[in-house]
Amino acid sequence: MPRALIATVIVLFGGLTGVALWQHGYWGIFEPLFQSFAGAQVFFDLLIALSLVMVWIWRDATAQGRNPWPWILATLALGSFGPLIYLLTRPQAGPSGSEG
Repeated sequence: MPRALIATVIVLFGGLTGVALWQHGYWGIFEPLFQSFAGAQVFFDLLIALSLVMVWIWRDATAQGRNPWPWILATLALGSFGPLIYLLTRPQAGPSGSEG
């Protein structure tokens, strides 16, 4: 995935997150998720998806000789920002597909 695209997603999603935090606060972002079954479904879908991503990060970082813990903790604390920043800092594959 091109780094410029990842950086663009981080900036745009960061802007949206900043506005949401400014208007509702940290816990206010989660409050609607617990007011209905629909909100709970979205919350648990995100929980499942990020859990799968953390497994991938663990395996990928370990295979590259990187410490996976900063990225796991970032994902737990910051949600999708953890995996996005991991992808941004991940070594790019070379022309033959090997890591560079």
